[in-house]
Amino acid sequence: MSALLGRIGDFAFRRRGLVVSIWAFLLIAVVGGAALAGGRLDDRFTVPGAESQRALDTLSETAPDAAGANAQLVFTAPAGHLITEAPYRTAIQHTLEVAGTAPGAIGVTAPQQAGAVSQDQRTAIGVVHFDGDRSKVTSAARDAVERSGETAREAGLDVSVGGSAYGAGEMKPGVTEILGLGVAVLVLLITFGSLVAAGMPILSAVFGIAVTVGGLSALSAAVPVSSTALTLALMLGLAVGIDYALFILSRHRSQLAAGLTPRESARRANETAGSAVVFAGTTVIIALAALSVIGIPFLTVMGLAASGAVLIAVAVALTLLPALAGFAGARLTPRAGSRAHRRATATGADSMGARWARLVTARPLVTVVAVAGALILLALPAASLRMALPDNGSAAAATGQRQAYDTIAEKFGPGFNGPLVVVVDAPNGDTRAAATVADTVCGLPDVTYVAPPQPTQRAGQSLVMVVPASTPESQQTTDLVHAIRDRAGAVPGADVAVTGDTAVTIDVSQRLSASLVPFLGIVVGLSLVLLVLVFRSIAVPVKAALTFLLSVAAALGTTVAVFQWGWAADLIGVSKVGPVVSFLPIILVGVLFGLAMDYQVFLVSGIREQWLHRRDAGASIIEGTRHNARVVTAAATIMVAVFASFVPTDDAMIKPIAFALAVGVLVDAFAVRLTLVPAVLALLGRRAWWLPRRLDRVLPTLNIEGPQEDSEPEPQRELATV
Repeated sequence: MSALLGRIGDFAFRRRGLVVSIWAFLLIAVVGGAALAGGRLDDRFTVPGAESQRALDTLSETAPDAAGANAQLVFTAPAGHLITEAPYRTAIQHTLEVAGTAPGAIGVTAPQQAGAVSQDQRTAIGVVHFDGDRSKVTSAARDAVERSGETAREAGLDVSVGGSAYGAGEMKPGVTEILGLGVAVLVLLITFGSLVAAGMPILSAVFGIAVTVGGLSALSAAVPVSSTALTLALMLGLAVGIDYALFILSRHRSQLAAGLTPRESARRANETAGSAVVFAGTTVIIALAALSVIGIPFLTVMGLAASGAVLIAVAVALTLLPALAGFAGARLTPRAGSRAHRRATATGADSMGARWARLVTARPLVTVVAVAGALILLALPAASLRMALPDNGSAAAATGQRQAYDTIAEKFGPGFNGPLVVVVDAPNGDTRAAATVADTVCGLPDVTYVAPPQPTQRAGQSLVMVVPASTPESQQTTDLVHAIRDRAGAVPGADVAVTGDTAVTIDVSQRLSASLVPFLGIVVGLSLVLLVLVFRSIAVPVKAALTFLLSVAAALGTTVAVFQWGWAADLIGVSKVGPVVSFLPIILVGVLFGLAMDYQVFLVSGIREQWLHRRDAGASIIEGTRHNARVVTAAATIMVAVFASFVPTDDAMIKPIAFALAVGVLVDAFAVRLTLVPAVLALLGRRAWWLPRRLDRVLPTLNIEGPQEDSEPEPQRELATV
């Protein structure tokens, strides 16, 4: 593979104009395709095969107003007045009539029809029903509903608009993302000491994410692409795009400093660091694509979109970057006598990386106990992990949907924001079965209100609306759903199913929770196999798997402490403390696995190479760390900055994911790879590189370091240096 990558790098360097033109044409094509296709993002949550999903699919035909999205208009009268006063009744009626003309609206329910008037007679809720789920409600329709409240406001009412037609927040790029890029530029400037060299990873990464976002936007016209999937692809594509370019470019500059010509150096950089980029990128792609086996379309789209972003980042690093290096030519060579030149050509061990390696390996047992103990402490909150999908209660406090949610919870009880829909089918057409089901549900704990059964368009089918006493994301509501399925499902002569947004959310969370351990097993098993092939060792892969689990646990524990327990939540703008986003643990495992493999490969392969040359375990750790610590530090710093720049967003799904990934990379790169791993290798000594001879003979050789020539000067034998 390394020879092929070398030929690709050589071709891109020689035919740089053609390569840049091809990428430019591809960018224009995907952006133009996205503009012509006119696709829309689709944020539906579906759980194929789940009871709630089957019932919801049935209701889309038999009771569209119950199955579709809705907009809630929450009217509140001024202090000292009642919502039932004539001027207010007239204003509410007019408002609902106007709201009912919004595009896609199929009906309106007045407060009196639904019994949605608060006990103090100051607040009422009107509902606009739409045909289809939230993905089919256009922004024009939402704007029309919001504008309809002007009449009521002029009459003196306070009006807020929420409901399932509105999300829990959205990603709006702003100054923090620009600051993240600014940090990346600063780190690259410090690393390379050259403005030209610092700009190339940024340019190639931005180009890659432009192609990714354009491609996903074009695909959204044919397949469902969620806003969360698009943002995750943007975030991950930017981070790995900069990192992969950094790894290859740092190798290229070290070879230029050692005397290679620009063309030969571009070829060898692709052979060596490029091989490692392909290996690391492939592991990320496999881990993310494996999300599709869980069987939840929303998660499948997220995994495939993010893996597509990584694939494009790898392709850009292997083709566009050598082409840009061709245009830069010898200008990328560190100036003789400069700090960058001294680092690139250094042969001594007096560097920050070497000093750090000597420090952590001087007393390796103390290092291992201290670092592992600290990570375990960070991981402890994960034991109380609760998962749910965000609703309007997680939206920013200033938004209309959050204000509507809070008002409803205050005036009608927390369960009113997450009613359950019990679908009762009586095959013999006996409607008394629905009444029996309603009576059964009334006797269950944590039930505030049960509405009389309402018939649907299907003969023998009725709907029973149930308002829980607890919040939609609470464990009590989850227990109530199971209790209804168990108790009401036993009513003779009736087929009972529980659905609605709350029930679907519960089913999604439970399927994700059940999938986490098998998915983690697949990822850890994959890492063991790949690392045995790469490092020809048993101890190194086992150590890598265990330390990876520590990184995941520490990142998840920290996220639980902030987003579920509320520790320092105000510092990062968490609008509501509560359960963690259901798919965060699986996304964290998939993404962090690939990124941990990046640092594992780039750091430990350098140590292994020194071991093969020296057969001195201690010296190999120090030399290998010296060669690659700076580039790993720079790459991790950039990635943490990119992920952290997405934390201030109001998107209730992206915020915790970005936070968890930033913490995960910070922990894995600095506490685990640069500290814990050298200490463990020092404890193991020569045993770290032991592999049974019989196993060594049957295993295929996976060389990610490229061809090695004995005549090469030592700086050219490094995997990646600065």
